[in-house]
Amino acid sequence: MRVDVFFETAKEFIHFYFFIYLLSFILKESDKEPLNKISKKRLYLYKMRENIPASELIVNADGSVFHLHLRPEQLAEKIVLVGDPGRVAAVAARFDAVESRTANREFHSATGTCRGVRMTVLSHGIGTDNIDIMMTELDALANVDFATRTIKTEKKSLTLVRLGTSGALQPELKLGDPVLAEVSIGFDGLLNFYAGSEAVCDRAMEEAFIEHMDWDPRLAKPYFVRSSRELNEVFRGFTVPGMTVSAPGFYGPQGREVRLAPADPRLNEKLERFRYEGRKITNYEMESSALAGMAAMLGHRATTICTIIAQRTAGEANTDYQPYIERMIDLALRALSLFS
Repeated sequence: MRVDVFFETAKEFIHFYFFIYLLSFILKESDKEPLNKISKKRLYLYKMRENIPASELIVNADGSVFHLHLRPEQLAEKIVLVGDPGRVAAVAARFDAVESRTANREFHSATGTCRGVRMTVLSHGIGTDNIDIMMTELDALANVDFATRTIKTEKKSLTLVRLGTSGALQPELKLGDPVLAEVSIGFDGLLNFYAGSEAVCDRAMEEAFIEHMDWDPRLAKPYFVRSSRELNEVFRGFTVPGMTVSAPGFYGPQGREVRLAPADPRLNEKLERFRYEGRKITNYEMESSALAGMAAMLGHRATTICTIIAQRTAGEANTDYQPYIERMIDLALRALSLFS
């Protein structure tokens, strides 16, 4: 046998027997402690994780959180969310006074008082990926000590209402109707990346939907999540109760065809026909599922109100929808100021 071949074979045997020895040691150690207890080594690793590394939560030099550019003291516990950064000014114009303003990328904010109540208005841009950034950083502003990078013992619960625009999927909905997303359907798969999503998602509704739609397994598995029932009560007086689809795009994922045809040409027809425990799908938008789901997992209260600006079943749209938005803002701010 050649010397080089001999040494290579010997090395492989050593690696194999070392692996067997290590595996037997781990199994022997695991037998010494009950499965429901954490070993000293695991507890040490857990404690290390309590101190959040700089790479996992980036804090800017001025003490603000990475994307939102907000400092903890600039955040109110009642928050109005809008997609369009230009809409921040429209909401802030209704404040009694403004104490701070920030702007970075699509994330613009203003904090002040409205009807004597401290509020923040914040824009988040388009899509559930932005909601992932926004919700994580808002929660960090409320519940992480930036100086020590540790999670606070006493947690704050934020109240968030998103005001947006939407396309109707039921013929009885009219242009200008504000729809309250009591249940949201995420086509994006975002919540499935987080531990704990089982606690906030309705899997029975999800399975019924997958069967009804003959859901393509190549797509992200849809999830169903409810917004805050307590918060929804405040807005029922001027909204239509809804089950809202959060799509991961504006065109194909919402069944639109310009030059590219959607993979399922009957997508909207099937959505319109779906029924579950007396509920039906009312409208499309692109953020409510992530907002409701992440808020619930983090211990916050959140909901979404969307004004209908496109009637998909009739093929109609209204680009002059600003008066509807103004009315929605006025009614939502009045209701939010009374919520406690």
